[in-house]
Amino acid sequence: MIIGSDFLVTGQYGVRLVRQHTKHMLLTFILDFTDTADYWMFPYESPSLTHDLEEAWETVKPLYELLHAYVRRRLRDFYGPEKINRRAPLPAHVLGNMWGQSWSHIFDISQPYPGRDFLDVGPEMIRQGYSPVDIFRLAEDFFVSMNFSALPLDFWSGSLLQEPADRVVLCQPSAWDFCNREDFRIKMCTRINMKDLITAHHELAHIHYFIQYRNLPKVFRDGANPAFHEAIGEAIGLSVGTPRHLQALGLVQTSVDDSAVNINYLYMMALDKVAFLPFTYLMDKWRYDVFKGDIYKDQYNCHWWRLSELYTGIKPPVLRSEMDFDPGSKYHIAANIPYMRFFVSTLLQFQLYRALCRAAGQYDSLNINQPLHKCDIYRSKEAGLVLRRLMEKGSSLPWNEVLFQAIGESRLDGNAMREYFRPLEDWLRNENLRTQEYVGWVYDGDYCKQSIETAGLQVYGGFYNGAYAALQSYTVLIISIWASISLYILKR
Repeated sequence: MIIGSDFLVTGQYGVRLVRQHTKHMLLTFILDFTDTADYWMFPYESPSLTHDLEEAWETVKPLYELLHAYVRRRLRDFYGPEKINRRAPLPAHVLGNMWGQSWSHIFDISQPYPGRDFLDVGPEMIRQGYSPVDIFRLAEDFFVSMNFSALPLDFWSGSLLQEPADRVVLCQPSAWDFCNREDFRIKMCTRINMKDLITAHHELAHIHYFIQYRNLPKVFRDGANPAFHEAIGEAIGLSVGTPRHLQALGLVQTSVDDSAVNINYLYMMALDKVAFLPFTYLMDKWRYDVFKGDIYKDQYNCHWWRLSELYTGIKPPVLRSEMDFDPGSKYHIAANIPYMRFFVSTLLQFQLYRALCRAAGQYDSLNINQPLHKCDIYRSKEAGLVLRRLMEKGSSLPWNEVLFQAIGESRLDGNAMREYFRPLEDWLRNENLRTQEYVGWVYDGDYCKQSIETAGLQVYGGFYNGAYAALQSYTVLIISIWASISLYILKR
């Protein structure tokens, strides 16, 4: 078992991907599922999964809309009002990522408090002479401090923790379970920077998950659902990046508790995690519609952009048509890899982190002096106990039972993410009120047509804020005008 991990598509390549998608749908019927959507949802063991996911998204949506409105204003200030409309969806190509799934690359032009940078301990790690092995020793100490066992010696001899000088290797960080109950390894070309410090802890979370369920029958040696592994690793990362933890490591010499720095830090996190959430949802929402036959091949591309507008408030940079197959630009769609686990893990990580912080006595929703984003579970035996309870069951029980036994919750809950970002959400709300920014988005033109050359007035898109009804009225008006002109010509 391995844990670890693209352009607008047109022409013949897009046609091949559409055909491949259709064959995958036919194969699923042989496996006795109604369709591929049912097959992909099966590991979550929940008859109400579709409803639960939609409900979780609706919980987080107000935070996303506040972030979207603020980012749109900052981009409008940067590029000019003639390029960025104050009420329209955002063009995908100005967000620093070709799919608009992460906005972290526009932090420098949109940060709330320029110059009030949050912590980056990379230079200090270099000054102190850290090596890749040192980084993983720190990560090991994090888990040992919570009463986990030290890693076996074979882990250190078998893992690849830095890029070898004598050959080229794939450097994507990954954790490996060789399924013999004793051989666990990591492959990662570790750099001495803060990102890789957090990634090392994330990958070791996978290793400890492997170790905790290693004595279960092979069929149960997996995460409680497809999102659990990633969610636990990300929850650990939330703790490692806090100033309190970095100070405990001796990488920060003085305490940093400044409201401007905190808002910048949470904003940077939101550009990565909050902005990612609706994209993860629409990825498989689109595929479920395809698999269930709710849309047909001649609607694939335009339906993609309808969902993009509806859930993310993002539109294509140029007019698209059904001659294009833009979903296929994402590897996970071309390779038929389910994506809903990223939606679930993005929400679940905050739910787990909240529970761990409560166990550690470092979070109280009623105490403004104990905000969730400042919690560090390092050295908390109580948090370690909760974490082991989550891990040791593997997939031997339905995930909601594993969750309930460990933290007393049995459903996916978007409120934990809202609680983590509460200081930022309050700041965004006040800032958008101050600048009288419109929150939400309104359809503002053609995004996708059946055929750019022959579509005429047939438009796809605009399913937000009543734009669909307006589009229907517009179509009826055009038909009426055309009928009147035809009747006039016939009379002549």
